[in-house]
Amino acid sequence: MPKKFLRKISSLFKSSRSTELDFQSIESIINYRFYDHSLLLMAFTHRSYLSVSGGAAHDANERLEFLGDAVLDLVVTEFLYTTLPTTSEGSLSKMKSILVSRKVLAGIIAGLELGEFLLVNHGEAKTGGRKRPSNLANLYETILGAIYLDGGLSEARTFIGRTLLSGYQQILNDRDFMNYKSILLELAQSSGDGIPVYTLVEESGPDHEKNFVMDVQLGNSESAQASGNSKKLAEQKAAYRLLKKIAPQLLLPDKDYEPD
Repeated sequence: MPKKFLRKISSLFKSSRSTELDFQSIESIINYRFYDHSLLLMAFTHRSYLSVSGGAAHDANERLEFLGDAVLDLVVTEFLYTTLPTTSEGSLSKMKSILVSRKVLAGIIAGLELGEFLLVNHGEAKTGGRKRPSNLANLYETILGAIYLDGGLSEARTFIGRTLLSGYQQILNDRDFMNYKSILLELAQSSGDGIPVYTLVEESGPDHEKNFVMDVQLGNSESAQASGNSKKLAEQKAAYRLLKKIAPQLLLPDKDYEPD
């Protein structure tokens, strides 16, 4: 088949694929207008959608997520450093870990209802992929990465300020956004129990829907296990469950909390 014809078919396919995304509505929600809509298209292309589009791995949003994560880390760190000039490095680090946590980012995207626009295949959609917290958190970072490439650091900083940092005090005061791994580490060190050890017990499921079971051991005595769709999530849940066992005085949320 002539290469010229293949390129034409590919061009038509990409054009039809782009019409599946409502650029105008998304731009209205995020309050940013893209110069290059291919970046916005990539930001909303979940890995599972490649089975529908026939695209290459680099057409999915994972590379943008990698970039957006770095931009987010820089901007939030800079904000805390300049906004809280007398706060210690340790406290700033804890604050940053909360603000950039998957749970916070997923909550922002869910509130903006941007998950509805995520391009996924039928299987991912059927299993709730457009509402899955991990996908929503990733989407925040992919949008941010796209904005950074399209408009630069200033526009990226504006997006973060508007969607995340404008309410940073409320987020930091919300007990549901605690970093339980950090709390467990501090408690263990203060009591002379050393450093909590996290071990992968089991990994199962297809690449797009992994499940991890993590165990956390404190010294030679207490331990707890939990599962999640990422190792980090499973570790947070395991740390929470261990804290509930060994430190009831902390008055953690009295529920089977599912941190993200």
